[in-house]
Parts: sequence; C-alpha cells; structure tokens
Amino acid sequence: MVGLTELWLPILLSAVVVFVASSIMHAVLKYHESDYKPLPGESDVLEAMRKSGIDRGNYFFPHPGSHAAKNSPEFIARCEQGPVGFAFIISNGPVAMGSTLAKWFIYLLAVSIMVAYVARLALIQAPVMSLIASTDYMRVFRVVSTVAFLAYAGSEPITAIWMGRKGSVVLKNMMDGLIYGLLTGGVFGWLWPQ
Repeated sequence: MVGLTELWLPILLSAVVVFVASSIMHAVLKYHESDYKPLPGESDVLEAMRKSGIDRGNYFFPHPGSHAAKNSPEFIARCEQGPVGFAFIISNGPVAMGSTLAKWFIYLLAVSIMVAYVARLALIQAPVMSLIASTDYMRVFRVVSTVAFLAYAGSEPITAIWMGRKGSVVLKNMMDGLIYGLLTGGVFGWLWPQ
C-alpha cells in the first residue's frame, strides 16, 4: 500500500516542474501579454478612482445596490448605457512578485498533494476496479494528468461564463493547465513507488 508520505518526492518535484514551466511560459514565451488591455484614458480613470477613495477589493459595476433593484428601470438603463464589468483592485505599489510567486508555489504543492491523494485512492485503494488498480507508468500518468488538469484548468470556463473573460484568454489558460497536468502526470508516473 502506497501512503501519501511515500509520494513526497513526486509531490515536491511536480510542484517544482510546474513552477519552472509556468515561469518559462509567462516570462519567456510571453504569449499571455495580450491577456489584458490598458484602460482607454487610463490617467483620467485612475484619477477618478483615487478621488472616489476606492480600496482593495472586488467590484461589479454598475452595482444595483440590492437584489430588488436589479429589475428597476434605472438600473437597467445604467447597464444599457455601460460600461458593465468587474474590477479587481489590489494594494497600491508595485506588484510584489516574491510573495506572489511564493503563494503560487504553495498552491502548486497543495494541488500536487490533492492529486497524490486522489491517485492513491484510484490506483491503490480501488482493487475492485481492475482496469485502474495498477501502478504502471501510463495508468498513473492518465489518472494524475486528468486530476491535475481539472485542478489547474477546470475553473477557467467559469471565468468566461460569470466574469466575461475573453474566450481566447480562457483557452490559453486551459492550455497552460493541460501542460501543467501532463507535466504533473509525467513526474508522478516516473516516480510512483512500485
């Protein structure tokens, strides 16, 4: 029986491999540079935001104020006039890449731990399912890659559905998630205890 403690090496190494791959994909390949556009009239918009006293948080505009007001003619008119959108405001100052990358790595470790847990259940503790109750490379790879892909990319369509994120950005992020999933599956398949 394989315990989670026996999977520490593929957990750690898969997080490192995905961290390096994501760094290359974002810093070297730069195909995500077109994901965000600058605001038209940015300096005027930012000055108006500063004057309003906006602080860190998630915003939806125009905001109805209450659930009942969503159907009011005034709110509907404001929506039709536009713009309609979401804003995610972070703390002032340059983006702290060190702490952001540290949080990203912690997230990658958490995903790898959960992937290891699910893979252990599927591959070891499911003997009645003889098709997957094996630990050869391809079976480990398929299970782990699928679970990791879901962890890395499964929520991306939600951002298109509910937040209006452009489909091209969602597809790029899902492609990143697929690569991360395949890398994770490869590491686990290679280092799975026999």
